[in-house]
Amino acid sequence: MAARGRNAADVLVLFDVDDTLTAPRKPVTPEMLEFMRQLRQHVALGVVGGSDLAKITEQLGKSVFTDYDYVFSENGLVAHKNGELIGTQSLKSFLGDDKLKEIINFTLHYIADLDIPIKTGTFIELRNGMINVSPIGRNCSQEERDEFEKYDKVHNIRPKMVSVLRERFTHLNLTFSIGGQISFDVFPQGWDKTYCLRYLEEFQEIHFFGDKTYKLPALMTRYNNAEISSWLSDLHLIVPLICMPCRYSCDHILFFAFLQRLYATIFCLKFKQKIVLTPHCQILCSEYNWRL
Repeated sequence: MAARGRNAADVLVLFDVDDTLTAPRKPVTPEMLEFMRQLRQHVALGVVGGSDLAKITEQLGKSVFTDYDYVFSENGLVAHKNGELIGTQSLKSFLGDDKLKEIINFTLHYIADLDIPIKTGTFIELRNGMINVSPIGRNCSQEERDEFEKYDKVHNIRPKMVSVLRERFTHLNLTFSIGGQISFDVFPQGWDKTYCLRYLEEFQEIHFFGDKTYKLPALMTRYNNAEISSWLSDLHLIVPLICMPCRYSCDHILFFAFLQRLYATIFCLKFKQKIVLTPHCQILCSEYNWRL
C-alpha cells in the first residue's frame, strides 16, 4: 500500500456495510473496492456492521482484513485491527442462559402468532454480541425482503414488535435497534455501533458514513446508524450526513471522496455514467486534483 498523506494517522474514515458500501446483503462492487484502496492511501479505514464476521467477509471479500485497518463485526463486539483480534464481548456470558432463553422463547411465541403475508425460516439468529430477530425469517429471498420492507413501512410490524419486547424486558436494560430491511437487533444498552469507538481513541477525527445517519436522536431506537452519528456529534467529531440512496451497482454508485488537507468530506453520485457534483464540490475536486 502506498504511503499515506500527512496527518493520516490522526484521521479515520469509518463505514457502515449494508446500504453504504454494499446493497443489503449483496457483495461489494469492484468499483467500490478500488475506490476504498485509493482512499486508504490517504487515511485509515474502518468498517463497522451489525452482522457477524462471516457475513461481512461474504459481502466485502476475503481480503477485508488487508483492505481495512479496522474491521468491527457485530457493532464492534468482535474487533480486529490490522487483521488481529483485539477484543470480544459475549451476550451469553453477559446475560446468562436463563435470561437469554426467556427472551428467545417469548420472541418465538410472538412471531408464531404474527399474521404477515409470508414467513420463511431462521427467525432468530444468536450472534456473539446480540440477538437478531426477523419476523419474516432470514431465509427469505431478495424479492421477499423487498416486499416485507414495503409491508413493514405500512403496517409497522417491527416497531410494534419492538415496543412489546421493550416493555416485557424493561428489567434487562436492553436496546432494540431496527436496521436493514427485515430485522432488528437486541443487545445490552451501550452495545450499539458506538461500542467500537473504545478502540479508536488514538484518532483525532473520525468520519462516519452510514445510510441512516440523518435520523433524529428520537429515532435512535429505530435506526442503528443514528446511534453512532449522535454519539460522534456529541464529541464534536465530524459526521457527514449522507442521506442519499446507497444501493451499489454498476449503474448506481455513491462515491465518497475524502479531502485530507481540509478534513472535509464531499460526495458525488454516479448514475448511468452521469457525474453530479455541486459547484462547491467541483471547486474542491479541482483544487485537490481528485479524479472522480
